[in-house]
Amino acid sequence: MRTRRFWRAAGAVGAFACTFGLGVVQVWGQEEGKIPAVRRFEQSVCPMGDPVPLRACALEQIKTFSPPRTADGKPDLSGYWNGTNAWYEDIEAHPHTWNDSGGPSFIVDPLDGKLPIRPWAAAYVAERHARYIDHNVQCFPSGVPRHLYSGNSHQFIQTPTKFVMLSEESNAYRIVILDGRPPLGRDVTLWQGDSRGRWEGNTLVIETRNQNGRAWIDQKGRFVSDGAVVTERFTMFDRNSLLWEITIDDPLVYTRPFTMAAGLRRNQRPTPELWEEACYEGESSAEDMRGLGLRTTPGLSAKEAQIRKDAYERARSGAAAP
Repeated sequence: MRTRRFWRAAGAVGAFACTFGLGVVQVWGQEEGKIPAVRRFEQSVCPMGDPVPLRACALEQIKTFSPPRTADGKPDLSGYWNGTNAWYEDIEAHPHTWNDSGGPSFIVDPLDGKLPIRPWAAAYVAERHARYIDHNVQCFPSGVPRHLYSGNSHQFIQTPTKFVMLSEESNAYRIVILDGRPPLGRDVTLWQGDSRGRWEGNTLVIETRNQNGRAWIDQKGRFVSDGAVVTERFTMFDRNSLLWEITIDDPLVYTRPFTMAAGLRRNQRPTPELWEEACYEGESSAEDMRGLGLRTTPGLSAKEAQIRKDAYERARSGAAAP
């Protein structure tokens, strides 16, 4: 059975989105070449659409909102949450086309909504997009932060020592350690990385390192190396709405750290559940792409990123190799 991620990659489905029983109004643009707004959730105090106005509104609400709390006094983020996967295809602003849903930029800093990508990395993105298969198509884990915009529905399980994120997407999960234990050594790399969390007031701050450098952050082939540090901030701004902010710091790939933002809305159905999009790692639908000459995406270490960066800059300057 062909997975949804395969059809996204193959461009075999039109733009569609639906959510049942959640009070969602769909506002996807359907005109070719237009950049539509993302879906709008009713009953939220902030417009759960374009990231820039959403973030501005949420940050104001956070100043006075008092979230529900767990027995140990921390904000209670547990439950079922729905987001959007508009940025699965492209984290920058992109128009609706016959095989792309379209949407505004996910990036809130820089303000122009553009990735501050280094020239060598932009060239490498074009190369990998033309030669390799998105790892997500083969049902490998999505990596951080893509894990939370590769499926619409998520469940958060919160204890004093761990914060667990489950997803409807192919058994994907993340375990965030909250008890202050030492992080993994640098020689251990993982698809979802090593995530350590802490509370700063009412905000859960999660820092992720040790990703394996194989994950794309969107379907265009944009990426992070295994040296990237991803910092996420989760803050409730009303009882059923959550601001998710993500800062990526990967100085070999990007000229500066950049920040993205989105909203998550609590699933308020009486008995919510995750509907699993089941598949297995390396699944066979990718064979069609291999038949076209595409191959599984290799990882990129910080060392390899440095070598590619230096080689690109030497070539541009006309300098001889050392």
